[in-house]
Amino acid sequence: MNAPFRVCFVCTGNICRSPMAEAVFRAHIEEAGLDGLVEVDSAGTGGWHEGDGADPRTVAVLEANGYAGAHAARQFQADWFDRLDLVIALDSGHLRELRRLAPTPADADKVRLLRSYDPAGAADPDVPDPYYGGTDGFESCLRMVESASPGLLAAVREAAEGRGAA
Repeated sequence: MNAPFRVCFVCTGNICRSPMAEAVFRAHIEEAGLDGLVEVDSAGTGGWHEGDGADPRTVAVLEANGYAGAHAARQFQADWFDRLDLVIALDSGHLRELRRLAPTPADADKVRLLRSYDPAGAADPDVPDPYYGGTDGFESCLRMVESASPGLLAAVREAAEGRGAA
């Protein structure tokens, strides 16, 4: 059996946007019957919250919308590129930072913006950080993540299933 297709979502501290994207996308993967073919996780560009759970507002918005999942924040490491197939940045600052961290041009090519998979994301490619705002920012973040997930799922399904046929 081939190794699973691995996707990692990355935001700043790994307590708001990336754990939300991880939980939503994991639910899409399971619903699509791809949970054996695709692995999903998340990380932050910084390590300030390493070991902490997701922000309580993230957890509340996820649970209110039927998503679940335990989470412990961690910092993205450049040597992870070897085992990852796709690194999903939540905003253009993360995209630049991750591409700078990439050991090779092929690794840099693995980094994509989440909203690049959303037809509505073309006007504004970033998922804004809800950390310093209220619950409405977390709800808006969830809508953006959910809107991009079908396009990302289609791309990941094609890549994962193509790998299985090889």
